[in-house]
Amino acid sequence: MTLTYFTFNAAFMLGIMGLSLHRTHLVSALLCIEAMMLALFSALAMISSTLQLPSTTLTPILLLTFSACEAGTGLALLVATSRTHGTDHLQNLSLLRC
Repeated sequence: MTLTYFTFNAAFMLGIMGLSLHRTHLVSALLCIEAMMLALFSALAMISSTLQLPSTTLTPILLLTFSACEAGTGLALLVATSRTHGTDHLQNLSLLRC
């Protein structure tokens, strides 16, 4: 296992562990998801630069575009949740009660 491969895997696993262990606030969950997307973007950018194929150069840009859309949607949900519930605690959110 090379050092760059280990670094990308460690960054992605830290994002997953942060998402699974620190589930108190919606902001921390969104930040962990963004950390996972950043690790994926870095890995795809490194792979596309080492392969130097024309078909793989567009993949990191598409992932970054979807990540920006996901971040905007997450922030919109955060604002809507904090307006309706008054807090961003994940324990107060339930699908059974509105």
